This record gives sequence, C-alpha cells and structure tokens, in this order.
Amino acid sequence: MKIVIVGLGKVGRALTEQLTAEGHDIVGIDINPDRVESIVNVFDVRGVPGNGGCYEIQSEAFENGADLLVATTSSDEINILACLVAKKIGTRHTIARIRNPEYEKQLRFMRQELGLSMFVNPEKATAREISRVLRFPNAIKLEQFCRGRFELIEYRINPCNPLCGLQLSDLYSNMHVKLLVCAVARGKDITIPDGNFVLEEGDKVYLTASPQELENFFRRLGLFKGRASNVMVVGASRMAYYLLKELRNMHMHITLIDNDPARCRDMSERLPGVLVIQGDAADSELLNEEGLAEMDAFVALTGLDETNIILSMYAAQLNSCKVVAKINRSSFADLATANGMVDSVVSTGDVTAETILQYVRGMQNSFGSNIRTLHRAVSGRVEILEFNVGPDIPFVGTPLKDLTLKKGMLIAGIVRANGQTLIPSGSDSLRRGDDVVIVTTGTPITDLREVVE
Repeated sequence: MKIVIVGLGKVGRALTEQLTAEGHDIVGIDINPDRVESIVNVFDVRGVPGNGGCYEIQSEAFENGADLLVATTSSDEINILACLVAKKIGTRHTIARIRNPEYEKQLRFMRQELGLSMFVNPEKATAREISRVLRFPNAIKLEQFCRGRFELIEYRINPCNPLCGLQLSDLYSNMHVKLLVCAVARGKDITIPDGNFVLEEGDKVYLTASPQELENFFRRLGLFKGRASNVMVVGASRMAYYLLKELRNMHMHITLIDNDPARCRDMSERLPGVLVIQGDAADSELLNEEGLAEMDAFVALTGLDETNIILSMYAAQLNSCKVVAKINRSSFADLATANGMVDSVVSTGDVTAETILQYVRGMQNSFGSNIRTLHRAVSGRVEILEFNVGPDIPFVGTPLKDLTLKKGMLIAGIVRANGQTLIPSGSDSLRRGDDVVIVTTGTPITDLREVVE
C-alpha cells in the first residue's frame, strides 16, 4: 500500500520501521528536516520536509493521494487538518492521533461529516491496557484474540516459583490444563519451545489459553492473584483520568495522589467516589499513611520515567501488590523489566503504534490478507497474529503434524466456527471459518499461507 506518515517522532518512526519491513511504499513528512533525513537514511524511504497539513507538501508525497495517511504529530489540530487535506486529494483512509478530550466528544461527527477513518487517543488506549492487567494481575501484559476466547499473557518466572526447573512435557501432563507456552524470552534469546524445554528462573514466558484455563493454571500452581480491588494511582494526568474511569466502572476502590492543587480539584469534581489526595508521592510517609501496604495494585503515571521507576520499586519492596509504571524511554523500560525492578511497563508510544498497525493490518484484509489482529512482544521481536481460515488456504484439513512450518512459526490456538477453543495437537487440523493464532519469531507474515514451507 501507499502510506504517508505525518510526524516522525517516536510513533511515526516505529510505524515507518514496521510498515517498511512489510513492503509498503512509505513517505514520511515532518516539519523538522533532521528527522526526515534520519528516516530516509535508516529505512530507505522517501521523505518530505514541511507542514503535513499543507496541500503542496502532501501532493509531493503522492500526487493523487495514497491508500492511507497517518498523522501522529504532537498537535491534534495539525493531525486533523492533515487528514482533511489527504481526503481532498484522494487518499482512501486517514488516521489521526487525537489527545484532547474535547475532540473526543465529536469523533462521530468527524468520522461521518469529515470523512476521517480512525482516531487514536494514546492516553485512553494505554489506560485500557493497564486496566486489563489489573483485571488479571498475574500477567505482565495481557492481549485478547478471537473475540476474547483466547488470551495471551506475558509472565515472569521469579525465584522460588514452582515452574523453575520444570520440563514443559511434564507441565502439560501434570497440570491437566489446556494451555501452551508459545514463546520464552531468556536474556536476549527468544525460543519457541518444544516439550523438552526446561523453564528457568528469570524466564519471561508467553502463555496462551482461554481465560478460564489461564485462571485454572495459576490456581493449581498456588500463584493465582484475583482482580485488584484497592488501587493507588500516582499522577493526576490525562491518562490517569481515563484509567480511573475504567477502574471505577469495575467497582474498584481508588486512591489518587498528586501534588498539584488544581489537578486534584479537577479530578475530584470529574470523578466522584475517587479518593484524591494532594501531596508529594515521593514522600514515603504519605504513601504509608494512605495505605500503600494494603493496596492490591500501584500505578505510577507521573510525567517522569525516573520517578515512576523509583516509586514502583518502593511499592514493590513494601508490598507484593501488582505494580505498573508508565515508562516511555525504551532504554529505561528494558532496564526496569529485564532486572525485574518493575512488574508491568506501559508506553503510550508503543501502544499507539500497535493500535495503528492493527488498523493497517485490517485494511490489508480488503486487499487479500486475512489478518484480524496483531500484537507484538519482546520489543517487537515476537509477533502474535490472528488469522481467519478462508477457502483459499491449501492445507485446510491436513493434520498439523503433517505440515512443515517455517522456522520460528507456531500455531498457538484455534477457535472453531462454533466457538470451540483448541490448544492444537498434531492430530488437529484447520477448518474453513476457523480463527487461528500464530506466533512468529522470524520474518513478519501477512498471510496464513506463509506459515508453511
């Protein structure tokens, strides 16, 4: 597809890298010529310096419009304008990154009357990701597939965990749960394990199963943590507002701490029922007085990565509760998670890029691809994709044991057309109408037929 990316910051750069790897024709636009030059040199794409909301600049990218324009600048207004101009010159689809809650109230108008295809609210999308792990605190990260019938969780094996030293073949035979360890990250190595693989302390494992089977698995290990009921959130940011709305709808008891009187007053007025405390969250006495030791979860959402890491480390040391930190700098995030300093890390840039990539993959369906959902893990080194099995798949009906999958490919789950969920064995086969979950640690794929040699 022909794709224009307006705004080459962290999100725009991540999109350029991924979409170029998938073979799309990319043109990047940014007001900063140094960013444009960097993108052109690193990814071998075309670049146009200038204002992405200008007709002349977009025409220079693709004279008669593109298949898709994605506007990810720091300005909501520029993003909206860029999408409107794109539609006027013939671009088929447009995506705008929109942060201002006031614009959210008129998104339906913008879609219907202005022709914009999709909006991404980074703070709201990240808040939704945080709420998912608070519903299932065992997970570092949780993603859903096949309309919620399958879940994939990221889980770290800590010291004294009963999984340490366990061979996967024994795990499957002894636990009697329909679950699959579909990938293991050990240091810098990523493995799709077989039955002979032995789990070790420090491994980060990726488990796929139905929601009920995942709960059964952790209950049998004696490690199950129920949904968080009492949550402390630090930082009265826009993301915190969206998160607190979600948690309040889940009937959780919430304590919010921020040192800005105006933000505290605003949150109290907009979110009745939330306990809002004005104070310095870096003050350990304040955290203790407000009941940190009794909390089920602690979420750090200040504007500083360093502060979020330190607060999360203190909360984890004081209390074995679920700890989540917003960390946008990838170097900090890698350090915090690699050493187990912070349980779960979220990044608005990563969440935004992944949301947009899912939409792009959905667009490809109209061009012959059958991808339904895409999620990435381990800094993008593992992709988990959901496909629908169409009538043109040549190996429908062939037992999986008779298929030669490409290196780094795994069929992790199948959902039949009648809703039945399967952790596949060698005797199972794909049927027309199935939804199938594929894990790959190799070359990105865009079609189910690409999984076999």
